[in-house]
Amino acid sequence: MAEHRSMQRAALLDAARSLLSDGGTDALTFPALAERTGLARSSVYEYFRSRAAVVEELCEADFPVWAAEVAAAMERAATPEGKVEAYVRRQLALVGDRRHRAVVAISASELDAGAREKIRAAHGGLVAMVVEALAEMGHEQPRLAAMLLQGVVDAAVRRIELGAAEEPAIITDAAVRMALRGVQG
Repeated sequence: MAEHRSMQRAALLDAARSLLSDGGTDALTFPALAERTGLARSSVYEYFRSRAAVVEELCEADFPVWAAEVAAAMERAATPEGKVEAYVRRQLALVGDRRHRAVVAISASELDAGAREKIRAAHGGLVAMVVEALAEMGHEQPRLAAMLLQGVVDAAVRRIELGAAEEPAIITDAAVRMALRGVQG
């Protein structure tokens, strides 16, 4: 029974990911979750008490996976500059990934404080890694530079998501150049 419940829960989270990645947070409704999973709407409430609870659990499940991929790419880089480049490139490479799209949709939405705090904490871990690389590069204000660098990444993410005129590779290269030139200080 417990195994069945965890399979149902996983199916619901997967359906939530699809809904978020296809239609943003507005698309994430209990009727839509019920329809995608073939469960009765009342059953969806047995697993999650609210949309915010679904979002919170998705953040807990997906953000660490996504952050770990960025961390792994950074660890493979030999130089601080390489780490900064990996930080930018890996985040932008994950844009097409459903988990990432779901996290982006969530980040852009009105969340309850608990879910927002979880995203901030996970994001903070990511930013902390790049702060270290920027400090190694001799940046005078590595924390500020890291926050601004993330702003460049977020703008590039939105540009790619919008299906802008430029190819994702061109947007990525431009973001990397801007990051590396900008963080020279």
